[in-house]
Amino acid sequence: MSKLLIYGANGYTGRLIAREAVKRGLKPLLAGRNRDEVDALAQQLGLTRRVFELNNPAEIARNLDGVAVVLHCAGPFSRTSAPMLAACLAVNVHYLDITGEVDVFEACHREHERAKAQGVVVLPGSGFDVVPTDCVAAQLKRRLPDATHLVLAFEAGGGPSPGTAKTSVEGMGRGGRARINGELTTVPLAWKRREFLRDGKPRSAMTIPWGDVFTAYVSTGIPNIETYMTLPPKTIARMQWMRHLRPLLGLQIVQNYLKRKIERTNPGPSDARREKTDTYVWGEVRNAAGREEKLALITPNGYDLTVTASLGIAEHLLQNLGRLAGGYFTPSLLMGADYVLKLPGVRVVG
Repeated sequence: MSKLLIYGANGYTGRLIAREAVKRGLKPLLAGRNRDEVDALAQQLGLTRRVFELNNPAEIARNLDGVAVVLHCAGPFSRTSAPMLAACLAVNVHYLDITGEVDVFEACHREHERAKAQGVVVLPGSGFDVVPTDCVAAQLKRRLPDATHLVLAFEAGGGPSPGTAKTSVEGMGRGGRARINGELTTVPLAWKRREFLRDGKPRSAMTIPWGDVFTAYVSTGIPNIETYMTLPPKTIARMQWMRHLRPLLGLQIVQNYLKRKIERTNPGPSDARREKTDTYVWGEVRNAAGREEKLALITPNGYDLTVTASLGIAEHLLQNLGRLAGGYFTPSLLMGADYVLKLPGVRVVG
């Protein structure tokens, strides 16, 4: 029986992870809510499957029998993370997910003491959200230990998966987030805009509520953190205008309409598109005296990096069962600041 369970294996990213797991010689249990889709994938990959919902704690716990590590891939994690994490803690199973949602990181962190006492590793954000940015933050902290300000940014090619797009819709109703003087603070949509250089050419960017405003603070203790994503100037201007619509965007009827539209029109990036696109990550820190340190990485497409990063962490847990301290971890705290540099296709460029 496999000790790794991939929940949401029939989703866009879950399928990619399941296929790569098989290539690595792993035999994970595949699980999800859609019986037909999970059955079809399990038959295709020659794996065992389990089908269960996330609305019955006892049922979730029962389906974790024999499992040592859950890799949770079924979003939106604002709704699915809490019941899966609760079940993992109830039966002492390590918990990983691929979220990028600030509130989910915060909720998982609240379980730190319980997880530590039970020897359970809780690590949300084991994929592109937030492995590369978290590792960049930790490397920069190592270079400038007294840093007071951290800026992280990325340029992602290829387009979003359906799940990521739906999460973005939810985020528009909540506004932006930043870490200011140690406090997690709500700020307007597209609160700040600036430029970053790639190959000597400027890229326009705006602040977004990326998970590092929570996780990088845990990893580094740097009290001021801003996270940016590059976008065309017209898109940034439109997002700033949409601040006026934030109450409307938060209405459930509007959220449901936008999410249904995504389901109809967004299949996620194709294999060919992922192969042709990469991700560029910038990091900057500054201390009170004005000294700065910078670091930039190129990684594969974010979904491909999610596959290798999350499976690498899952394999680490499986290989060290019974030998790891429990508690809430960020990727750099569990795997080390240089973990991202060990992943295929990642290189330092600045």
